Amino acid sequence: MSRLDRDAIVASITEKMSASPDADGAADLVAGQGRIVVVAEMSQLRGAIDRLRPLDGYRWVAINPGDLFAVSPMTIGTKIGILDPNGRILKAADLPRQR
Repeated sequence: MSRLDRDAIVASITEKMSASPDADGAADLVAGQGRIVVVAEMSQLRGAIDRLRPLDGYRWVAINPGDLFAVSPMTIGTKIGILDPNGRILKAADLPRQR
């Protein structure tokens, strides 16, 4: 699969996971599986993790599959999962602990 830009990842996740835009803007998309932030460029990853960290429920970053080995270490300990553009789980998400 070729590298997708942000709009292409959003379109694919929206279709594959029946996601919709996040009404409150905390994430990019909301699906039955939780909130999703799309990261097409590695320079956006830290900001995406910071956006997702305070949210309740399942949280995901959607990435290009080729970025998995760079993204995975940055999500260790965050309970944030990783999805590819087809909605396939590359790293499982977990519910954050109650504060």
